[in-house]
This record gives sequence, C-alpha cells and structure tokens, in this order.
Amino acid sequence: MFASFSDPQLQTLLGFVQHRSFPRNAFIVHAGEDTDALYVILAGRVKVLITDDDGHEVILSMLGPNEYFGEMGLLDDQPRSASVETVEPCQMLRMSKAGFISLLQNNFEMAMLIIRNLVKRLRDADRQIESLALIDVYGRVARLLIDLAEEIDGRWVVTRAPPKQEIARMIGASREMVSRVVKGLQQKGLIRAEKRRIIVLDRQSMARHAHGR
Repeated sequence: MFASFSDPQLQTLLGFVQHRSFPRNAFIVHAGEDTDALYVILAGRVKVLITDDDGHEVILSMLGPNEYFGEMGLLDDQPRSASVETVEPCQMLRMSKAGFISLLQNNFEMAMLIIRNLVKRLRDADRQIESLALIDVYGRVARLLIDLAEEIDGRWVVTRAPPKQEIARMIGASREMVSRVVKGLQQKGLIRAEKRRIIVLDRQSMARHAHGR
C-alpha cells in the first residue's frame, strides 16, 4: 500500500501509525462509532457486517492482507457504517485521522488508490443489490465463489472458503439452502470441495449460473 512513498514520507507517516494485534472473533470497530482511524490488514482476515433489529447478521464483505477499512467515515466525517470482526488472528496498522488526511494531501498516487477502491466498493455494492433482486440462491452462490476464486497453477481456487453459515450471511440465504446448492454444484461437476478450499472446475458454467442463466 505504501510502495510509492519516499523515505521522508514514510518517516513522517510512522508518527501516525500504530501496530495492533487482534485475536480471532474480536470486534475491531462497531457500527455507529465515531470514525477516528483507518486500519490496514497485514495478516489475517476480517468480515465487515451489519446487524438488523432482530440481531441477524449480514456480511457485507471479507477483507484480507493488504486491504483496509475505515476510509469512508474519515472522508465524510460520519460514524462507522458497519462493524468489523476478525475471523482469524490479525496483525494490523492503525492510522489516525490526521495521518490519513496527511497521506492523501501529500501523495497523489495514494489518493487515487483510495478513490479507485471506493469506486470498486460502490460497484460491488451495486452487484450485490442486483444479485439479491434478480438472481436466485443458486446464482448467488455461484457468483460469490467466482468472485472469491483466484487462479493458481491454471486452476481457479477459493483458498479459504468461508463456512456455509458465512456464505449464507453474505448472500442473504439460509445455511440449509446454501448446503443444498453447494452439494448440487458438486454433483454437476462444477466445483470440488477440499477441506478449507473449493476448486472451481467449470468456470464458464458457473458464470452462466451467476448471471441467472
């Protein structure tokens, strides 16, 4: 994230940054809190979530190393819009609001990186709304697995597949329905589950499901 910084810029930035460690299942921030810092993930994974009035959890996204959260509230001076909880032990950098503003003012490349990331998150939110409105659970699971998969040695692999309960919370479905869909995708030869990994065997067919076809 800081590759474009000169040595003097990095030295200045260090004055605004703290290293933090968090255990698994720890809440780092809560929705509604004042936004006072940006967090950069060095190691581990977190889930960004909201909770409805009945206590039901909806997972908005999963974030991992080299990703960050908290920038929106720092830009518009609004409270945090979601909570963030670790799903495994995490190492992070916590950057104060003053440091974040200084970072944007003094490094054009970093400002553009933040803007591009905000645009990506808006596009992802649009896709999620479209998915919930127009695509059945089968298609939503297929789309999520395609989005999570990365190409490794010519194969598309979800290296850290979320538990079915988390998948359900990410796509707005029940765990039971997700289990049936995953089983159906395996029976059709479109995916293969291996411990914590999921191999996407037929990405083209999965993409058709993801588009509701």
